[in-house]
Amino acid sequence: MGRISKKRKEALSKVDFDKAYSLTEACDLVKEITNTNFDASVDISVRLGVDPRKANQMVRGTVALPHGTGKDVKVLVLCTPDKVDEATAAGADYAGLDEYIEKIKGGWTDIDVIITMPSVMGKVGALGRILGPRGLMPNPKTGTVTMDVAKAVQEVKAGKIDFRVDKFGIVHSNIAKSSFEGSKIKDNATELLSTLIKMKPSAAKGTYIKSIYMSSTMSPGIQIDAKSVVA
Repeated sequence: MGRISKKRKEALSKVDFDKAYSLTEACDLVKEITNTNFDASVDISVRLGVDPRKANQMVRGTVALPHGTGKDVKVLVLCTPDKVDEATAAGADYAGLDEYIEKIKGGWTDIDVIITMPSVMGKVGALGRILGPRGLMPNPKTGTVTMDVAKAVQEVKAGKIDFRVDKFGIVHSNIAKSSFEGSKIKDNATELLSTLIKMKPSAAKGTYIKSIYMSSTMSPGIQIDAKSVVA
């Protein structure tokens, strides 16, 4: 068994693993147990009572976090030449079409979000095998396939994120940085959780929000009382 570092022991000692914390408590505690020498990301994992193998129980969507994620999101807009200036003026890091498609085919994926237009999805669709596994494939359901590329760029830069339940029925999402005030972490978490609750599939039976955990980079997970969040 590997040796547990002093910082890790200290963090573990501050978490009661038999307790389900309130969201407010968890947001304050995650800051307390984060001891990295960089601004760690704060993540939330929500286990849902759905069967993602069934199309009518798939949970996928977007949410605009009130305080953003604290991350500098790199955005690529794959668009026709007449939209390039519009995209870059809105804050896109890269904008163009054929040259970036070739770069991606060559292995370049140093981006966080790709936004595109319906008219060029034929070309973008050919990149599915590269972009799909990395979660970069544009999708109309997440607002990343649109004619209004400027608005889409501005929303992503302002803190709009997309989420999708995985094959185990869990939604994982980065919601903040550990440097955020506890109240801001809570605001972002509340926005995501309330969005998930509103998206409960009618075909999902039984308990919908089964468990919620919050953690930061390299920190232990903190269990959140799901009943208090649902209430």
